[in-house]
Amino acid sequence: MNAPLAPDWSSANQQLLVLEFARLKTQLQPGAHDGFSAVEANTARTLIAARQFLGEDSAIDWLCRNFDLSTFERDLLLLCAGVEMDAELARACAHAHGDPAKPWASFGLALAALQAPHWSALSPHAPLRHWRLLEVDDSTGLTAGQLHIDERILHFLAGINDPDVRLLHLLRPAAPLPMQAKTHAQCTQAAIAALAAIGAPHKDPPLIALEGDDRPAAEDIASRAAASYGLQCQVLMATDIPAAAEERAALRVLWQREARLLGCALLVVVDDAPGPAADAARALIEGFGGMLFLSSPCALAIDVPLRSFRVDKPSAADSRDFWVESLGAGTTREHSDMIAAVASHFRVDSRSMQHIAESMQLAGEGAHAAATNPVWQRCRQASRTGLDALAQRLSCTARWDELVLPDAQIGVLRQIAAHVRQRHTVLEQWGFAAQGGRGLGLATLFSGDSGTGKTLAAEVLANTLELDLYRIDLSAVVSKYIGETEKNLRKVFDAAEDCGAILLFDEADALFGKRTEVKDSHDRHANIEVSYLLQRMEAYRGLAILTTNLKSSLDKAFLRRLRFVVQFPFPDHAQRLALWQRAFPAATPTQALDLDKLASLSMAGGSIRNIAMNAAFLAADAGEAVGMHHILQAAHGEATKRERPLTEAETRGWT
Repeated sequence: MNAPLAPDWSSANQQLLVLEFARLKTQLQPGAHDGFSAVEANTARTLIAARQFLGEDSAIDWLCRNFDLSTFERDLLLLCAGVEMDAELARACAHAHGDPAKPWASFGLALAALQAPHWSALSPHAPLRHWRLLEVDDSTGLTAGQLHIDERILHFLAGINDPDVRLLHLLRPAAPLPMQAKTHAQCTQAAIAALAAIGAPHKDPPLIALEGDDRPAAEDIASRAAASYGLQCQVLMATDIPAAAEERAALRVLWQREARLLGCALLVVVDDAPGPAADAARALIEGFGGMLFLSSPCALAIDVPLRSFRVDKPSAADSRDFWVESLGAGTTREHSDMIAAVASHFRVDSRSMQHIAESMQLAGEGAHAAATNPVWQRCRQASRTGLDALAQRLSCTARWDELVLPDAQIGVLRQIAAHVRQRHTVLEQWGFAAQGGRGLGLATLFSGDSGTGKTLAAEVLANTLELDLYRIDLSAVVSKYIGETEKNLRKVFDAAEDCGAILLFDEADALFGKRTEVKDSHDRHANIEVSYLLQRMEAYRGLAILTTNLKSSLDKAFLRRLRFVVQFPFPDHAQRLALWQRAFPAATPTQALDLDKLASLSMAGGSIRNIAMNAAFLAADAGEAVGMHHILQAAHGEATKRERPLTEAETRGWT
């Protein structure tokens, strides 16, 4: 329970504090203990009347009760406060010391002047020093050294209960959410019940561990559980916990004191476990008191009584219920199917979902406010944040009519699009997902020579399906250090699961090559990397596209786990003609281009595009329309890159 500091209470508390200082001044007078003077009697009667008028604990009495202070410790704390707030009391201390240069309290003065003195009052484990209510300048000894009241406690005694400034940069109030997913609401009630079972908050409750990947939901659950006991919840990030044991111990005491003064619970948030921040959080929590919550992506080995609950991002069923309730969606079968597709495809945390719903409501959008699904687009944007930091997102505007491939390959690509589009229907509604998580992924191999359209096909799929396409930088994934490659792959796949992105592993044979015969430890760990990758590819429910120029170099066990394999052939004459017909945009000025002769040049689509663009630059620089002589010059430059110069026979009759 937090301290009562109502405005009318504050004035009465200050008046009582003035009387307490007056009482202490009488005790500092010479001969004060010889008898009970009339002044002391009058002060005592006035104090009794002031307490009756106050009607509840004064600040000093509340501190004494909650920090278990003795009568002597109470007066010692008041004496230290008085020398800061009452000039006459400070002068009385100086007079008692016999030195005008010492207008402050000391332990020796308190032992001599105050009632019921005891030496243990300033022992390190006694309340005054344990709770850092007082600080001792012991440079001149414990009894002669100056005593300082902590500034936070001084303000509290004066009726100002503001948070400790030393904690302001570390803590922030927990942010509750207006709505809860069904499973999160059940978790909240279970956490409250676990706290109630041991009589919280009057007895130290067990640690409530909220394990999972929905950190905003964990914060919401902690806030609601604390509020059910009349407590605020403050959030401490594990990355802000000091690494040094002494600083960590000081933080623990300051927080425990603050929790009593303000009536607070604490949520410690661990973003990355295991790691240094998780170790610091574990060290802080062990030996902790009060109502405490821990949010972490996985279980941490902590030697304290705890109750663990899973708090993952809302399931497809919970997400669908949320969108229906918040947006009024699902009134027709079409709208219901749109929401079901969003809920099945994207894993969005609770706060992002509610921000999306609020922004759509403010904009006056419903779930079916546009030709495209606005919920889909907003979830796509909200869920891509994690993967943006790990891979390169490609801008995809390519359409089906830009692909020049045989009908068989186009047919397979359309099948792939259908598998992604109907994923919810087949896996969830028709029950295939219930048979197990293996083999549900859409790992696909695009093999063929460079420039045959593999990356373009991936862009067409991404644009058609309205999904993000990410190119995975193999140089950033593969590491020479043992275990780092698997760690990097896990981060990529975990982030991709949230946004359902299409992953493009370019030149995949560098990463997905054949497992080798084990000759040393490096071979063993390389094989472990491949095996881990096979498992993640098989379990990943999104579309992963692997491109290679050397299909034969891939591990056969890996090939068996692919849903689709698309061979991109080198274009024949007819296909090259179609590529040249698409090479120049309609706005490009051209002159006397012989496309049939250009199609005779044995070049793949990527090279044709490069030649067309380079020829356009040459023509623009010369102030001319693109002609065959510009294309000839650009073609020679492209052939030079391949270290296979063009023969005269290949370009005969071009100019």
